[in-house]
Amino acid sequence: MEGLVICSTGRWCDVYTKNKMYKCSLKGNLRLKGMKTTNPVAVGDRVLFEADEQNSSGRVYEILERKNVLIRRATNLSRQTHILAANVDLAVLIATPILPRTSTGFIDRFLITSEAYNIPALIVFNKLDLFKEEMSVVEYYNEIYHGAGYSTMMVSSTEGTNTEEFRKAIAGKTILLAGHSGVGKSTLIKALAPDVKIKIGNISAAHLKGTHTTTFARMYMLPGDTLVIDTPGIKEFGVVDFEPWELGHWFREFKEYIPGCRYANCTHQHEPGCAVREAAEAGKIHEERYSNYLGILNNISA
Repeated sequence: MEGLVICSTGRWCDVYTKNKMYKCSLKGNLRLKGMKTTNPVAVGDRVLFEADEQNSSGRVYEILERKNVLIRRATNLSRQTHILAANVDLAVLIATPILPRTSTGFIDRFLITSEAYNIPALIVFNKLDLFKEEMSVVEYYNEIYHGAGYSTMMVSSTEGTNTEEFRKAIAGKTILLAGHSGVGKSTLIKALAPDVKIKIGNISAAHLKGTHTTTFARMYMLPGDTLVIDTPGIKEFGVVDFEPWELGHWFREFKEYIPGCRYANCTHQHEPGCAVREAAEAGKIHEERYSNYLGILNNISA
């Protein structure tokens, strides 16, 4: 039987098909195939499974071909990877300038990973009702990312500001919601579909950070064939599978300058005749994006 994975805990997953849910285990060799990842089966996967109708359970024995995946490093010190989701039409990063603050470094790691796996990305600044005094920060972020060719949106999930525009932007798509704990991913889903049962967390007063309310990634089915994958809050977004020479290809605004570099394997750091570095020095590439690029480059080269 074929079904859609709507929640995965690593060893178990919930598979939905024909208006029925099955609690499924994974066949042994399927887990072995995914040893490099913490979760061989991810939310959004289409799978084949043996069903036990009486107990609404089953066993997954095959993952069907994926359109794409979004992957990050499991932890900064780990060599393992974690698949956030599979078969995604749009990757949405929920960001906030305060409570908690989302850094441009975090945003850039998310964007280049989406770019590398050919997934369109959208940056949504949530809590518009709270950051009126921080609007200059959002305007600065907009300057950076509009210049890099990305779309952004400002919403308030608690007051409903621009949530209809967001609903239209994701209509009929399978989307991934990602971001730090406390940026309001779950609240935004609740604003779009009030009947959805989902926990809403609070901000930790001690550290002005969010408390985890989503333990595992889970898919919610919204009206209009919209599928929303809510992910656990991410503290750091570690990139994987990037060689130093190819990293620049995942920065959108670098692409027009890369052919002008003297060396085909240019890392845009110290090589002579580097068109990307010249563009950055001339202000054609935003200095913060270039600085973040160097930071990521040094991290993967270490």
